[in-house]
Parts: sequence; C-alpha cells; structure tokens
Amino acid sequence: MIHLFLFAWLAGQAGTSDAMQHLQAGLEARKQHQIDAEITEFQKATESDPNLADGFVNLGAAYMEKHDYGAAITPLKRALELSPDLPLAHQLIGYALLSEGYSAEAIPHLQRVGALDALGIAQIESNQLTEAVSSFTAALAQRPGDPDLLYYLGHASGLLSKDAIDNLLATHPDSARAHQALAENYFVLRQMPQAEMEFLEALRLRPDLPGLHLELGQVYANSAQWPKAEVEFRAERKLRPGNAEAAYRLGAALLQQGKAHDALPELERSNELKPEMPETLYSLGKAASLDGDSTTAEGAWQKVIEVEKNTSLAAQAHFGLAGLYRKQGKTAQAQHEMQEFQKLQGTIGPPRSEK
Repeated sequence: MIHLFLFAWLAGQAGTSDAMQHLQAGLEARKQHQIDAEITEFQKATESDPNLADGFVNLGAAYMEKHDYGAAITPLKRALELSPDLPLAHQLIGYALLSEGYSAEAIPHLQRVGALDALGIAQIESNQLTEAVSSFTAALAQRPGDPDLLYYLGHASGLLSKDAIDNLLATHPDSARAHQALAENYFVLRQMPQAEMEFLEALRLRPDLPGLHLELGQVYANSAQWPKAEVEFRAERKLRPGNAEAAYRLGAALLQQGKAHDALPELERSNELKPEMPETLYSLGKAASLDGDSTTAEGAWQKVIEVEKNTSLAAQAHFGLAGLYRKQGKTAQAQHEMQEFQKLQGTIGPPRSEK
C-alpha cells in the first residue's frame, strides 16, 4: 500500500554550487530510472553541503526506490533535523520505519501527512486497534471499494473484536455475555452440544437478554430439532416483536414442521418489517402455496426472481411457480417457468437446500 512518485523533488533550497550540481545530476538520473547513479549523486550532494535538506531527502527517496528501507532512515532523519516541516520527508520516513518494523516510531510521521492506509497498518502492529479501525474507515471514504483497505479494515475489526472478547472472558468469566461469546464460538466451530450448553447457561443468568433465544434457536435449527427451535424463536419474537429475523426464523421453523397456516402470518410480518429479503419471500411463497393462497405465493415468488435473478433461490422460485401454474391449468406458463428453472440449474447447479 506504499506508493512512491518521486520523479523530481526540490524544496527550493540553496546550497553550494558543487552540491547543487550533484543534486541536479541525481534528479536527472531519477528521470532515467538509474537508481544507483541517483544514490551516488545525492550522497555527493550531502557530502558537499551537509546542511542541504534537499540532498538528504532525495537520498532517502532513492534508497526507498531501491527498497533499501533501512538505509533510507538515516538520511531522512537528517533531512528532518535540518527542515522539520518537510511533508515528503515525514511520509518517506514513516513508510521506511513501518517497512523495517518500527511501527510505533512511524505513527507520528504518518499522522502528520495523513497517510491513512500506512498509518492504519502501523496502528495494528502497535496494537492501537480502535485507532486502526478509524484510520481505515477514513481511508475507505477516500477510496471506496479498495480491496487492500477492505481487507485491513476487516482484519483490524476482527482483532479488536477478539481483544474485547478475550478481555470479557478474562474479567467476567461467569457472566451471561461470557457464556454467550463462548456459545457463539462453538456455533462457528459447529460444536452444537457445547454451543447449546453455553447458551442455556447465558439464558439462566439473563433470561430476557435480547438475541439469546434467537441464537439458541439457530443451534436447534442447525441440527433439525424444529420443535425446540420453534420454542426459542417464539420466545425471541415475544421479546422483540419488531425484529424481522425473529419472525422469519419462527415462520421457517413452523414451515419445516408442516405448519404452513401458522407460518404464513409470521413470514408476512417479517416481510413487512424488512421488505424484499429473498429468503423470507421464498418461504412466504411456499407457506402461502401450501396454505392454498396462490395469489400471495405467486407474488412472493415473482418478487424473488426480480430481486435475485440468476441465483439458486431464483431457481427454486421458478420451480415453485411452475408447480403453481400447473395446478391452475396454465400449461404454457408452467412450461416457461420449468424452462427457466432448468436453465438456471444448468448454470448454478441444483437449488440450495432450505433452511
């Protein structure tokens, strides 16, 4: 993430005649991409005039071009001793120090010139994680979608999260939140019995803690224990009636148990709370179809296709519509939907299994 653009650089300083000749020769060598000649000329310029900051900053820049970051540090430090306000010298020495592993020392130089990407890396390496997240967030505002910045922001955020969880487990090991954190970790590792045990302990300590019933329900759903999942999702829905995911999960659990009529209002409510979520729409269409509401089913599945287009979920919606139209005697429409289903199947493979 370090980018150097150093075809020529002069701060307008006056030096001895001999020093300025070597400085100009070094700049000409830079234009010709003759790095060793640059270094030689800039060294001679600094020897001819030890107080010429331009000579030292260009010598440091030449070493940077050669990727000899360690050698660049000394002349860049000298440049800043002679001229403390040189932005390029601060930028280059910040990069050089960071490249050599002196992250903490690099930070003030990078802060001074607003080199947010390199600053964020230095802050990660100095365990200043909150500051690193802030730096990468600001850098992304300037360069949206940059893959390096996205990676480092995710990395810094992950480290900050781990640091917070480690602190939680160390300082409050018997708290509901500690048991919740352990449960979530077990869930990610697909160790469902351990996840269940930790979630149950968290609920014992704080039975009204938002999110716990939802997460425990997902443990049960993951192992197809649908009646248990229904109980937990229903409890979460009672605690948070405005939460779209709780309503969706409850509807999906009911649908898995063949309770389409009971599932339908839950899925409709989820869609009202958070419209046009493809998984909700597909399940809504399936529940409506099983409950004999062909109008709602058709509308929901058509919306899935509009939102998802060329995905496995869209393929499932086409398949559902084909069955719906076949039952209604709409042969041409049924054939069209089946063709679309087969077309998508050939492109993306078989439809995904339902939740």
